[in-house]
Amino acid sequence: MHDQSTYRIRIDLAYDGTAYHGWATQPGLATIQGTVEDGLATIFRQPIATTVAGRTDAGVHAANQVIHFDIPAALWEKLPGNHPMRPAETAMVTKLNGVLAKTSGAIHIRKAQIVPAGFDARFSPVARSYRYRIAMDEFDPLTRHFTYHHRKPLDMNRMVEEISGIEGMHDFSAFCKPRPGATTIRTLQEFRATREETVMTLHLTADAFCHHMVRALVGALLRVGDGSREPGWLRSRLTNPVRDSDMVLAPAHGLILDYVMYPPDDQLAARAAQTRAKRDPRMLPCDQSAGPLR
Repeated sequence: MHDQSTYRIRIDLAYDGTAYHGWATQPGLATIQGTVEDGLATIFRQPIATTVAGRTDAGVHAANQVIHFDIPAALWEKLPGNHPMRPAETAMVTKLNGVLAKTSGAIHIRKAQIVPAGFDARFSPVARSYRYRIAMDEFDPLTRHFTYHHRKPLDMNRMVEEISGIEGMHDFSAFCKPRPGATTIRTLQEFRATREETVMTLHLTADAFCHHMVRALVGALLRVGDGSREPGWLRSRLTNPVRDSDMVLAPAHGLILDYVMYPPDDQLAARAAQTRAKRDPRMLPCDQSAGPLR
């Protein structure tokens, strides 16, 4: 038993976003958040508001998404099915999956746990990782919901060269949909391509991603890969960040949120505070506008 009056609960979940209008609740539309919160309300018999690690667009999937919510300890301990041999965390996963199975069956709860009060699903992560799947051969209808088939042939070697050594802190204005008061400065920790049989997978990891950043980076790389733009075009847009009509988003269905990484428990609150603080543009590398990346 815990002696807190309120518990913060972390839930890890996965979902197929094909039939949903993205993560965030929208009136009259099926969304992941709306479906999960409806399920929680059914279990606890009261509204439950969740906070997510990263909102996904309509049609985007997640292998490992993270949310949190706060709940009175007494209500948590009274969860039906909770007993010493079957703790509330296990009972809630079972019950919530049972409720969600009655909807589309496209959402699965992996784990639930009580976490420190300093844990924040949105602001505590140190990294988020996505993968984007691209079919390199003929169209396969069996994988159409989570693999993008580009109509033009792609030169993978050219794409690998385009993103080689591109990691680091940059202003991603040319690859983001602007939001009032939000920074477009991010640290790209990984951008690489792998291939297994007929599928190329792009792996992108950053401290955080601004709105549409992943799909815009992939969209730009595809244009270099199919010859629509000369090698170096993506890099030039990164080193000279200007949002314009050349920003093209890769289709949503090829994108999967792979995982969200958090620091040790004793660093969660500090990390959340650090993330909330607005990034200072003066923190950019001195060669941010000095030309092509090396």
